[in-house]
Order: sequence, then structure tokens, then C-alpha cells
Amino acid sequence: MKRWLVTGSFLANLSVLGFFKYFDFFLHNFNRILNVLHIQVIDNPFSFLLPVGISFYTFQALSYTADVYKDEITAEKNFLKYALFVSFFPQLVAGPIERSGKLLTQIQNMNHKKMWDFEKVISGFAMMIWGLFQKMVIADRVAIFVNGVFDNVYRLGTVDAAAGAFAFALQIYCDFAGYSCIAVGAASIMGFELTENFNAPYFAESISDFWHRWHISLSTWFRDYVYIPLGGNRCSRGRKYVNIFITFLVSGLWHGAAWTYVSWGILHGVYQIVGDILRPVRKRITEMLKTDTDAFSYHFGKIVVTFLLTSFAWIFFRAPSVDNAIYYVQRMVTKWNPWALFDETLFSFGLDRREMNILFLAVIFLILVDIVKYRNKWNFGEFLLRQNLWFRYGVLILLVICALTLGVYGVDFDSGSFIYFVF
Repeated sequence: MKRWLVTGSFLANLSVLGFFKYFDFFLHNFNRILNVLHIQVIDNPFSFLLPVGISFYTFQALSYTADVYKDEITAEKNFLKYALFVSFFPQLVAGPIERSGKLLTQIQNMNHKKMWDFEKVISGFAMMIWGLFQKMVIADRVAIFVNGVFDNVYRLGTVDAAAGAFAFALQIYCDFAGYSCIAVGAASIMGFELTENFNAPYFAESISDFWHRWHISLSTWFRDYVYIPLGGNRCSRGRKYVNIFITFLVSGLWHGAAWTYVSWGILHGVYQIVGDILRPVRKRITEMLKTDTDAFSYHFGKIVVTFLLTSFAWIFFRAPSVDNAIYYVQRMVTKWNPWALFDETLFSFGLDRREMNILFLAVIFLILVDIVKYRNKWNFGEFLLRQNLWFRYGVLILLVICALTLGVYGVDFDSGSFIYFVF
């Protein structure tokens, strides 16, 4: 009986998600097949807007059901507490995807929480300001350049196409990490602790390491509820690779009902599989060349290679279609234009020299914060709490001023526009 109830719960949640998010996608592709077979296509009788953040709170509800079934937590009998867990507003629309063992436990113990914790309020406020800085000063600014590049793919060369890919890697990181910081900070002010969703992901030394640092709550969700139930790595090597491939395929599809997202997920799955296959080869080459694996140059080289691979995959994530992404890559590898580094071509995609300089300085500050995160495991709020008062409040005031004066505003400004809101 218990298994049937869990199955019914999963089917109900996934059916709602599938209908709103994937019905159009599957019907469109089914009609393409019918068109090839010269069979009359099927009209879509439904027209619904995608509920904001449906993928996030659906997965949160699914994890609760699975954890109760596995006896990792006891079922919550108070419906209001369960409803608050599923719809906790700071992380409702774009995560982090919280586990019941962490967030629901805090909700159950609300009566024992301090109503006012000064350190948590300051730390939370700092996280929110840092998130706004990432979003408004960096992500929204670099988005202008990214849009200019991807909207003019037919005139790109190697330099501007590569710059566009790197710029989108920066945009999506600051956009999504910015929201996560705001969510973590808002929850902290109210006395709740949410999962840190990012841990300096572009300092990762492998694709596997990248997924331990990027969208951590989603990565661990797929590990625990997809990869491990499939068999994980407790099986033959071939089966393990199939499990990896399926996990990343589903991850890509989770991000959106489009072949671009599926291609992005497949690329990361292939990266993981090829990386695992070549591990003995890399080790042998390292030994033959007598490479010092403790040297900075060795780790830096791995970071650069990982960043290049992830940036390449981001092209498929950002492009409007797979064909467009492939053409983008073709332009990048066949239209060599090194002079673009010197003739101001890059300023023709929406950002002038002044805006580029602002972006450059903001990115330096981002790198410094990520270095602290990478080396000390502190988030921005924890770092400031460890500093003297003059430094702590000086940095906060500076970030507020930057967000107000250097944030991207104007006729097209949308304060609620986050990339991951559409997922």
C-alpha cells in the first residue's frame, strides 16, 4: 500500500510538471514526425502560461515523498508546516531546492528559534546586497553584450564568438548565483538556513568538480534520486556510464523543454564519461612528463580547461536552436579574426568602453570574493562577519552605492527578470 501511495504521489507531481512544461514540446516534436509521414498534425487544444518556478517546488515535493518512503524523515502531519516547506517564498521560484530534513526540520522547530539574531541579520543583509550586485551590476550589464553577440551570429568571428560564450558563462553564473544569494540572505534574516547553491564553480578542476560547485542543490538531488537509484557506480563500468548519461540527459530536460537544453545536458554527460575513460591516460602522461601535480600551474591549467569546456557547452544552453548553436561554433572555429582584439569590434555589441571598464572592475571584485569562498569555504556574509566594523560596513555601503549607481536600468529594465525563473 505504501509503495502505491508513493507511486501515485510521484505520478501526480510529475504529471502536473509534464503537462505545463513539456506538453507543447512533445506535441511539437510528435507533429514533426507526423509531418514527415505526411499525416495530419494534431492541434494543441491547450494554452497555458508556465507557472514560475514549477520545476523547483515540484522537485522539493518529490524529495519529501521519497525521504518519507525511505524512513529518512517522519511524515509531517501539520499541513500548514508542509505547505510552508514547499512554498517557502525566498527560494520558491528559483531554488535552492531544499530537502525536508533541513528546511522542514527548521520549520518544525520555529517555536524554539530566536526572533532576532543580529549576526544572522547582518550576514543575511550582506548576502542580499552581494546578490543584487552580482545581478544588477554584472549579470544585467554583460547580458547586453551577450544578446548583441547571439543576435548577430551571422557576422561573428573567432574572437567575438568566444567572447560571447565566455560572457554568457559569466552572465548565467552571476544571474543565478545572485538570486541564490538573495534567497539565502532573506532566509537568514528570518532565522532560516538554506543550502549554499554555488561554491566558486569556475575554479573547478574537472567537470565532475564543477557539478559539485554549480547548482549544488540540483546536482545532489539528481545524484540521490536519479543516479543512485539507477545503480550509481556500484555496477559495471558500462552501466555506470549509462547511468551518468541518463542523469545528465534528464538534467538537461529539466532545465527546459527544448533540444538546446537536452544537448547541453548530453554534452556534460559526455564530458563526464570521456573524462573517466581518459583518467588512466592522463595519469600516465603526467608521470611521463614528470609533472608536479602540487604546482599552481598544474591546478591552474585544469581550471582553464574546465572553464573552456563549460563555456563551450553554455553555447547550446543560450542559443535559440541547436542549428543556431552549431552555426555559432562553426563561426568560432572557421572565421579567424584576431584583429577584433584591437580594433574595437567588441564595442559594437552593446557595451561601450566605459561600460566594459565597469564590468571589468566588477568581475575583479567577483573573482576576489570567489577566491575567499574557494580557499576558506566562507560565503560573503560569513566573511564580512569576521572583519572589523569599518571594513564590514564600508564594503556594504560601497556595494549599495554600486547597485544604485552602476546597476543596469532603463526602458527595458525588468527587476524581476532572472534566467532561472523560466525553469
